[in-house]
Amino acid sequence: MSDQLIVAIDAMSGDKGTAVVLEAARQVLNNRTDVKLLLVGQPEVINQHLVDNPLPADRFDIVAAEDVVTMEDSVAIALRNKKQSSMRIAVNLVKEGRAAACVSAGNTSALMAISKFVLKTVPGIDRPAICTTIPAMGGHTHMLDLGANVDCTAEHLYQFAAMGSILAEAIDGVPRPRVGLLNIGSEDIKGNLQVKEAAVLLQDSQLNYAGFVEGNEIFSDAIDVVVCDGFVGNVSLKTSEGVARMVSHYLKQEFMRNPLNKLIGLIAKPVLTQFRDRIDPRRYNGASLLGLKGVVIKSHGSADAVAFSNAIDIALLEISKDVPAMIASRTELAAAV
Repeated sequence: MSDQLIVAIDAMSGDKGTAVVLEAARQVLNNRTDVKLLLVGQPEVINQHLVDNPLPADRFDIVAAEDVVTMEDSVAIALRNKKQSSMRIAVNLVKEGRAAACVSAGNTSALMAISKFVLKTVPGIDRPAICTTIPAMGGHTHMLDLGANVDCTAEHLYQFAAMGSILAEAIDGVPRPRVGLLNIGSEDIKGNLQVKEAAVLLQDSQLNYAGFVEGNEIFSDAIDVVVCDGFVGNVSLKTSEGVARMVSHYLKQEFMRNPLNKLIGLIAKPVLTQFRDRIDPRRYNGASLLGLKGVVIKSHGSADAVAFSNAIDIALLEISKDVPAMIASRTELAAAV
């Protein structure tokens, strides 16, 4: 099929192994007839799992890789010593034009470094950023950076804002996404020097800048894109995940406290199930490495098949919208740097 969407999958990545990757591949191929997957990894391992989880013969290929980037590998080791790893070859397939996107659940730092080294960044972008969607009262919010860039200048934050705005426009169809800078207060005098300088750049830009937002506004319906450096973003994301687990823990405790609470819990189960489904982190799995000359999606390392398949779906969506080309075509990216 000439119009097939081809995605390279790092089949050796993730805490739960190749079996989960193949189950996710099966789900995607069952749902989409226009997709072909390139499973990159050790053929003997992939074929072993294909026995229990077969895929349509004409909808996938195995691309051999003799090595694997582990979670313990440093960026230097991944770049210099593991050029034949499944992660590196999957990214190379995008560079060579054999795949339109790469999806990996492997080492985040290594994936970012390899992707930047192989694919390079689009003009006007100094550093790629990790962006994901998080549940919010308005549906969801795009947030970046989530860990790729711990130390950022005002210009970097401006570039993140522009890329996040373009992604939100492409994915959500929002003509002028509202962009906010994460800060310790909404007043102009609050924040560090980088955030204050970035605010000036955004105020003078063509972006729909909504001003500073505080941490308690990330999940509101007042903003479409939240911008911060990678240190703040990663801490914020991990904190929200921890709060969600705590709330779930206490709810279970309370419903099991006595027979009456158990009965109330049984009555409330349909509502609780709907609530759980709405904020299910698996629905939001798949972070975009924005700013590269190609689509690269990072799945959570602990993703199950449902979550990993969602990461593949995000890759397919970004392919169809050609997000890298959209970012590269926006002249305002270079206007402030």
